[in-house]
Amino acid sequence: MLTAALAGVVFLLAGGDDPPARSTRVAIVNGRWHINGAVTHRGAPAEGLLINVRMVNATLEDAKRSDFDPAANTAAFLQQIPDYAAHGVRAFTLCLQGGMPGYEGAVNSAFSADGSLRPEYLARVERVIDACDRQGLVVILGCYYQRQDQILQDEAAVRAGVVNTVNWIKRRGFTNVVLEVANEFPHNGFDHRIIRSPDGEAELIRLAKETAPDLLVSTSGIGDGQLSDVVAQASDFLLIHFNGVKLDDIPRRIEALRKYDKPIVCNEDDKVGQDAARAAELSVASGASYGLMLSAVNQYFPLKFQGAADDPVVYAKLKVLTTPN
Repeated sequence: MLTAALAGVVFLLAGGDDPPARSTRVAIVNGRWHINGAVTHRGAPAEGLLINVRMVNATLEDAKRSDFDPAANTAAFLQQIPDYAAHGVRAFTLCLQGGMPGYEGAVNSAFSADGSLRPEYLARVERVIDACDRQGLVVILGCYYQRQDQILQDEAAVRAGVVNTVNWIKRRGFTNVVLEVANEFPHNGFDHRIIRSPDGEAELIRLAKETAPDLLVSTSGIGDGQLSDVVAQASDFLLIHFNGVKLDDIPRRIEALRKYDKPIVCNEDDKVGQDAARAAELSVASGASYGLMLSAVNQYFPLKFQGAADDPVVYAKLKVLTTPN
């Protein structure tokens, strides 16, 4: 349950001002993704899917680095959003603890030790969410990332972090945001059992849903394209990663999840070039949304955001898959 103290923290972090009017609303209707009441990519091979790109370090900071400007990094990404969208991207994955920046030891977290939220970090995230809202795009917002959950002092703080995040989403009136509780929750880079265990992760998903019943909530498995049963049952949609999945195995991984009758979304695949293009093609043909992760370009230092020039081959394929026949 959210305590009065937590509620006060959420109010202060969200700001006392009324949120601006929102332009973009995401929904799942009969197992298909809709934006503003219309099915995504109507008439295209990717109709009803949510083509996405992992941009978790678009809001990166590292408390240990004085040579990095987080605001300028976010601004560089914002400038390229229209080009990504023009090539069929309809969602970006962000994370309140970012992602691997290509080196160990980064301190990158929107959460303080007690699970409260840091306003300066949220300000960058809100800039991205607002920009996406204006352009008809969705944000898959993650809470926890391996290597960073150690910042939270205990499991009570982990629970508080989920509640605070969901209440921030509510207070700011975001209607283009869906929640990813943790990135690759079974990863051994997590210390807290409540994150690493399927039962604990399902508990956190339920906690988010109890806090905001209308918010779409999920969590992602590791790069084998699979999810535990208890997590799949608790989720509104199924988040999987294809990093370690061979091209020929992608259709089988998707087929194995159909029994849950929920939208299947890959939101991380580290393939590049022709392999990534083929992975996107196979994923879409199998009825699952595809998510690209160009870690060497968009996630590792020095970060670059160049629109479709990040990988012209795969973005050309995404354009084809999202263009009406």
